[in-house]
Amino acid sequence: MSEKQPTFIDTRSIAAICDHIEVTNCCQHFKVPTIVKELLSSWSTKDCYEHVSPVSIPSQEEIIEIVEKARCILFPGYFTRTKLHASNLEYYIGEQTTDLYEKVADQITMAIRHDCRRNNLPCTSCEALSHNKALAFIEALPRVAATLATDIRATLEGDPATKSPDEVIFCYPGLLATLVFRLAHELYLLKVPIVPRIMTEYAHSKTGIDIHPGATIGSGFFIDHGTGVVIGETTIIGKNVRIYQGVTLGALSLPRDAGETMRNKKRHPTIEDDVIVYSNTTILGGETVIGEGSVIGGNIWLTSSVPAGTKVLLKRPELIYSNSI
Repeated sequence: MSEKQPTFIDTRSIAAICDHIEVTNCCQHFKVPTIVKELLSSWSTKDCYEHVSPVSIPSQEEIIEIVEKARCILFPGYFTRTKLHASNLEYYIGEQTTDLYEKVADQITMAIRHDCRRNNLPCTSCEALSHNKALAFIEALPRVAATLATDIRATLEGDPATKSPDEVIFCYPGLLATLVFRLAHELYLLKVPIVPRIMTEYAHSKTGIDIHPGATIGSGFFIDHGTGVVIGETTIIGKNVRIYQGVTLGALSLPRDAGETMRNKKRHPTIEDDVIVYSNTTILGGETVIGEGSVIGGNIWLTSSVPAGTKVLLKRPELIYSNSI
């Protein structure tokens, strides 16, 4: 019985069909340095952006961590793996709040330094100033917690789909966006550059709800569903206001130089206490006031004020039914 002959693979035939060598020979590395020089040249002529400096800039990742840590402090036991009970609660909150203070101070310092460099400002003693602002932010946390409790109660009272505050805290994008706004608003009031906006844009990316940190929003605020809600910088919202998905509280059409001419002017509407604004409604203009207790129906476009206690509804549209396929 003859032995089985070994099988040999003709590597020459593989080389004939493999294009690896040809691809390697097509490498274009040598052209990259020219492109790098063009990039350097373009940055040197752009005074609107570029940050090549020994001065550090705020970190988006660190600021998001600040938001998450603050949420753990404001809602102890909900967003942490640490098992909390009466004997360790004070220690846990103390440790977390101290760490939060340090992180906030570091990011504020970077934000102020970045702002000074960008605008050629005189020295502001940024570290001392940052620690003062960070402490003021920490001091605001009990007030923020109390206000968020009213927001949760408003959600429970206004939405029959929820059964418990736990569900609201864990699941509702409106509460998350409101929480981040209330944190960012405190830093906005302290005139901290850029950090508040990074916070609210993080919430925007997570929830689809865009609230500028400069807006003023009273207690008992409830955003139902929430996707597509936009609330502009100079909006004023009173107490116990409810808004639904797709609502825009915005500015009227602005000129091209609006960034300079309209800055620090009221551009967005005022919504007084106990107002409900239903889905996909747009309310525009700094002089537009929606009076207390009013109800604004869905798909409304408003650029003028509404007296207190008014219902604004669209005329029922004409529907056309057809059985044809």
